[in-house]
Amino acid sequence: MSEPSKWDDLGPRLGSAVVMVALGGGAIWAGGLWFLALVVLALAVMLWELVRLSNPDKATAALQAGALGVVSLGLVQVLPPIFTLPIAGAFLIIFRGLTRNLRAIVMPYAAVIWLACMGLLSLRLEGGLMPMLWLVSVVIVTDMAGYFAGRMIGGPKFWPAISPKKTWSGTVAGWLGAALVGYMFVPQLAEFIDEGGAVGGSLVIGSVLLSFASQMGDIAESAIKRRAGVKDASNLIPGHGGLLDRFDGMIGAALMISLWGLIEPLL
Repeated sequence: MSEPSKWDDLGPRLGSAVVMVALGGGAIWAGGLWFLALVVLALAVMLWELVRLSNPDKATAALQAGALGVVSLGLVQVLPPIFTLPIAGAFLIIFRGLTRNLRAIVMPYAAVIWLACMGLLSLRLEGGLMPMLWLVSVVIVTDMAGYFAGRMIGGPKFWPAISPKKTWSGTVAGWLGAALVGYMFVPQLAEFIDEGGAVGGSLVIGSVLLSFASQMGDIAESAIKRRAGVKDASNLIPGHGGLLDRFDGMIGAALMISLWGLIEPLL
């Protein structure tokens, strides 16, 4: 019997990626309620997966976590901004009651997911289409460059204790790919650069930082799975695992965007 190839997962990954790009790309292009629905649904599924990692014997708790995500993010969109902080606090308090194990890492990650989704909504609904396309492009190219470089070049591992498959070659390839994406988006995002914008200066450098944030999102999710003793957050997406497995990089990048949106007005 032949040994499994390191490319065995490429077919399912590509097939699932085509479907996700079609659905996600359509919602991003349409914006408005379509994009809001996409983000709210993604939040619900990721919280469902996160509670399953913490509390695998309680399917009801996982479903309640998904519903909690829908309600909390929906309320933020319809109520005045002054209610955002109390809603976030209530979300974390209720979410804690739905978890059982690994609370020290699950709770902060739930807050990160929630804040990242807020950042995505703000970027698309307030910033427009091009900033959102830039963000998505950086994350996708970072992931693809890392995947192919890591398998073709290999070499020393980036953080073997947490993510044994990730290599320095793949990590650096992700940075280089992100820099190229940033350079290509300079004409489209010139007004954001002139105003300080989402990256506070050079879009190329900002894209590399965003790439690194994406990689750290991947590492953080890998650490949670390692603590939980599972390979994937779920088996919803063939070749990718769960939504957390697929969008962990997007969570890291969107968190950076969200935090910058909070910090930039103070500078």
